[in-house]
Amino acid sequence: MSEKLFDAIPSLDLSDFINGTSEQKLKFVNDLGEAYSNIGFVTIKNHGLTDELSQKLYEKIKEFYALEDATKQKYEDPVLAGQRGYVGKGKEHAKGRKTGDLKEFYHVGQEVTDNDSIKEEYPDNIWPKEIPEFKETALEAYRVLENTGKQMLRAIALYLNLEETYFDDKVHNGNSILRPIHYFPIEDPSQVPEDAVRAAEHGDINLITLLMGASADGLQVLRKDGKWIPITALPGHLVVNVGDMMERLTNDKLKSTIHRVVNPPREELKTARFSIPFFMHPRSEMDLSALKNCITPENPKKYPDITAGEFLNERLVELGLKSKG
Repeated sequence: MSEKLFDAIPSLDLSDFINGTSEQKLKFVNDLGEAYSNIGFVTIKNHGLTDELSQKLYEKIKEFYALEDATKQKYEDPVLAGQRGYVGKGKEHAKGRKTGDLKEFYHVGQEVTDNDSIKEEYPDNIWPKEIPEFKETALEAYRVLENTGKQMLRAIALYLNLEETYFDDKVHNGNSILRPIHYFPIEDPSQVPEDAVRAAEHGDINLITLLMGASADGLQVLRKDGKWIPITALPGHLVVNVGDMMERLTNDKLKSTIHRVVNPPREELKTARFSIPFFMHPRSEMDLSALKNCITPENPKKYPDITAGEFLNERLVELGLKSKG
């Protein structure tokens, strides 16, 4: 496939894949594959997440972030390396950077409801007592986005000439994370380090990321020719991008593209920004060794073998959320 430079992120209709004709399904798979092989991002509609649920979740997270810092910090457990609950302002930085990002966030993880022994790997979720509906709303959104992610992975599997259900067992009770983010307002921009940004350029760790529409502009993706282009999703669309685990599994056939959230003009730093990504992770034992059909003489194997759990641990250390010990 020839390389293609996109001027905008392609928009696709997930119902074409789930409920469409065989021709519509094939076109969705091919269009998705072309986008993921080049820019690494698409936006999708008809993904199952209702406007009502999305708005309700945003309301609940805004209520949480409006709490006093001391109250929010009650839900931060340093022992968990940011896996569950609250992570305070400036705690996370991009790989290769020391300056913390201008954000705070909350992590909601997998709730294992069957007898799967993997439950022992996951810490319990932490729920803010001050926002009673936070738990119910977040878990409902988690389930919807997880199911949407499974459909996207099925399309990816077909594009990679795998069985359509290749990823199903690998993401069953996977270590996925819902992360409501608050890019907090800066009342005195002069106090912000010159190199501090809302989210520095980075690639996501996981298989794929599903992003609920952010409340302000600022998200940009780095095109392969070095140009940053804005990511704008139409109302009711999700942004879905390839993560580093998928790039590694496919030996760079699918691209985990560097992206960032840039600051607005400094006088507008007083304005808050919210976004809610869902990071779709597999089970920790998933083998991320390059797929055999993604290794060719022209594209030799690029990465040593590693499991998803080992890879995640490496990256948490690089992001400053976990110590090397």
